[in-house]
Amino acid sequence: MKMRKLIPILLVFAIILSVAACSGSNSGSQKNGKPVLRVGMECGYAPYNWAQPDDSNDAVPIKGSNDYAYGYDVMIAKFLAEKLGYELEIHKIDWDSLPVAVQAGTVDCVIAGQSITAERLETVDFTTPYYYASIVVLTMKDSKYANAKGVSDLAGATCTSQLNTVWYDVCLPQIPDADIQPAQETAPTMLVALNSGKVDLVVTDAPTAMAAVMVYPDMKILDFTGTEDNFEVSEEEINIGISVKKGNKELLDKLNAALAELTVEDFERMMNEAISVQPLSE
Repeated sequence: MKMRKLIPILLVFAIILSVAACSGSNSGSQKNGKPVLRVGMECGYAPYNWAQPDDSNDAVPIKGSNDYAYGYDVMIAKFLAEKLGYELEIHKIDWDSLPVAVQAGTVDCVIAGQSITAERLETVDFTTPYYYASIVVLTMKDSKYANAKGVSDLAGATCTSQLNTVWYDVCLPQIPDADIQPAQETAPTMLVALNSGKVDLVVTDAPTAMAAVMVYPDMKILDFTGTEDNFEVSEEEINIGISVKKGNKELLDKLNAALAELTVEDFERMMNEAISVQPLSE
């Protein structure tokens, strides 16, 4: 994780630690006679996860809120909790604070579309991948970049992406002479920046882009996969995993054992279902 400012992050960490000290750890707590699996996510990153006002599609209540969480990450969390015999508890946490929350023990794990990068592995442990997300470009259908066939065709574009992602930190700098704007806090604000004309394009992953074009039909996906002029990223940067506190091997092994029962086809089926029922607006 790349930190924007040291002081705000330290303040967040201090607050989380103080809350944990006052309330005590939830680890080992019981609900309906079962141990509780506390899962952190943004609840604002469709189709991976989002908040909604009701429990349609068997959405899960967000702790401390009147809203419910659903999406691909929630589907995975529900599967894991059921398979392991846990009661699921969803915690809504800002993207930038998710690593801090799992390190501090505020949540047991984070299921939030996180890439398994070497940088993140310095502070948390990751499961085996629960999705493999190719990287694509979103632009408007009437954009001068709409017919781009590769990264070099995006030269000079005004662009942005979400904060602390491989899309922003690794991919955007590969666009020749790119006019890179400040990173956006969330995926929805990234899409609003594109739709409003503030930028020519954004870089994201395929599921996010597929969900976006359902909400914004004037957007177009540019996928350079399989060409010689694609973004250069490592496998670790497109593999999506579940993060747990460093050294929590017991939970890590349990999650990996459960994930091993799912196939790539299962992952794709659930993702397609999440995309089909995502909210129509953010």
